[in-house]
Amino acid sequence: MPDVDGARVLADLHALRGIGAYKTGVHKPTFSEPHMRSLEWLADKLPEAGLAATIDGIGNVLGTSPKSGPKLLAGSHLESQNFAGWLDGPLGVVYALEAARVINPDPTVNGAVEVAAWCDEEGHFGSFLGSGSYVGGVTEADIDAASDRSSGRSMRDALRDVGLAGRPRVNAERGRHIGYLEAHIEQGETLESGGLAIGVVTSIVGIWQYRISFSGEQNHAGTTRMGVRKDAGLALARFCVAIDGRFPALCGPRTVWTTGGITLDPGAPSIIPGGAEMLFQIRDDDPAIIDRLEDLLRTMATEVTAQGRCSVKLERIRTGVPATMDGAIQYAVEGASLAFAGGKFVRMPSGAGHDAQVLATIMPAGMLFVPSIGGISHHWTENTADADIITGAQVFAEACRRLLAR
Repeated sequence: MPDVDGARVLADLHALRGIGAYKTGVHKPTFSEPHMRSLEWLADKLPEAGLAATIDGIGNVLGTSPKSGPKLLAGSHLESQNFAGWLDGPLGVVYALEAARVINPDPTVNGAVEVAAWCDEEGHFGSFLGSGSYVGGVTEADIDAASDRSSGRSMRDALRDVGLAGRPRVNAERGRHIGYLEAHIEQGETLESGGLAIGVVTSIVGIWQYRISFSGEQNHAGTTRMGVRKDAGLALARFCVAIDGRFPALCGPRTVWTTGGITLDPGAPSIIPGGAEMLFQIRDDDPAIIDRLEDLLRTMATEVTAQGRCSVKLERIRTGVPATMDGAIQYAVEGASLAFAGGKFVRMPSGAGHDAQVLATIMPAGMLFVPSIGGISHHWTENTADADIITGAQVFAEACRRLLAR
């Protein structure tokens, strides 16, 4: 069985944590200086696993093996959300690196683990642009249109500034890999609260995102009677409350929805808002449920508009296709969990999006989770116990070995 070096895994994770450190977490947005240093760190480490490193024209790091036999692709991402946690992404990359270091030199293993760090999983410039590019789903026009959600900097300018302009983007060689395996912190409390070590991911939710715009009438906040106001901000607030009241009748057991951004126009204390906008997101792994909820949103928008005070426009701005994880990969992770985690595993869906759902469009894909302390993620206090990190690395490497041995 693979001889995983737990101390080496922890040292690698802490080395990445030291790049772009923020409090107990990190701040390394896509194409920032800390992000690029992290990519270079990985490229320098890949030869330890017998892998040739490439950083391609969209910022993906790919480690390829000359070894004969089947190839298993493994990885995650190295950029972070703003002022966020140290394990979201790097954990999966370091696990892949460690599995490659212990498996690839082993002459008894037919085949090799290849490693990837996908760029912009966190969506600073778009939605899964790195893994999407690898599977052939990102066009040059998509890159032309992409811009940083925080600064507005175009992706073309960012690629030029970090020295990636003009480099070719690597596309997947169909049939090269028997599958893709990704590890991640759970980003929830299911494992920790259940005293479990490993989550065997069964599916990854789709994410549908909407821009809902309200148009009323801007007017003076002191002289306009309440009975004649056309307050777009108030219409938005009532719409949010109505969603929470009406969605439960149509949602599934794991459906979630979030209003993540609200803006008022002009946004001044003495002016009745003439315009308002909310960014709204629904997540589920059943497209039929999403269809029902989207139909309800449109019905609600029509109802508000019919009342005559404010009009409502609903625009879908993101569609995320859910993915089912491969059964054979789930079985391999379960077997590895029996060997290294005392059988303390559970099958579970992922409520967050991951690159694995993109890779699943061209090859069998799977994921495993390790516990998150307090279920916290996307915050600098995100953490996982060292013992759980090491157990996860052992399970991951053993699952890779089992998949290559099939």
